[in-house]
Amino acid sequence: MKLTWIAVIVGAVVVVIIVLGVSLGLTVGKKKDFKSTFIDRCETFKRSDCKNIWKTFSKAYVRRNNCTVRMEDYNKLMDAAPLEPLCNKALFWSDTKDFARSIAAKTDNKTLEKTLLGHTLDGLTWCGKEGSDETFTSGCPSWGKDDCENNPVRSFWKRASAAFADAACGDVTALLNGDSDTPFSPTSIFGSIEIKRLKYPRVKSMKVVLVSKKKPKADCSHPSLVDLQNALDAGINYSCRSNGHKFSASVIVYLLLMGHFSL
Repeated sequence: MKLTWIAVIVGAVVVVIIVLGVSLGLTVGKKKDFKSTFIDRCETFKRSDCKNIWKTFSKAYVRRNNCTVRMEDYNKLMDAAPLEPLCNKALFWSDTKDFARSIAAKTDNKTLEKTLLGHTLDGLTWCGKEGSDETFTSGCPSWGKDDCENNPVRSFWKRASAAFADAACGDVTALLNGDSDTPFSPTSIFGSIEIKRLKYPRVKSMKVVLVSKKKPKADCSHPSLVDLQNALDAGINYSCRSNGHKFSASVIVYLLLMGHFSL
């Protein structure tokens, strides 16, 4: 009889373990849906209106042809989450995202990805479908223009980049890729949108820093940087610094942003 009761108890324990294991497995394995991810990230900025921001955001692309979502379709979203002036804090980048992110994390300077909307949607993919109120994260147009130019993700980042540039004031910094054959590309988001919205006297100066992981292909005399200077609004002071050593470049950028020396 004693052995029978032991067997019953052991069996019950095994059943409980199995049930808990399955339940925990389902909980751990359950992937957040896009809306939950959006709201959770938004709320890290201590906003109480993230659900309303979500509604405004989703209206830009739901029930739409994914190749007809324009920058302007996100105008109301920008109004729902406006940026405060970024005086002497705006940090632009082109083909140097990881480096810019690490610098921004160490300083008070801000990249677009440190703003509410930039942080909320960083690294995410989304789109809608005609006749559906759902948000999809697969089967969406790619970032590249070859798929379609006016797609939900590309148009959002273009519009958010425009808003970021509009908020910039005072001295700004741009981190460009010294390993690239063309550190300044007029077709990049930085070259085609952001730089065109930097206006004097709101913006006083731009410091360009070329950063490299390898032996640099470009320095401050590169022809594309002449194009950058020509693209700047008249009156904005331009300066450039290049350094081929990754660590040294990090130190230079850090000191520049902290204001310990000027170019």
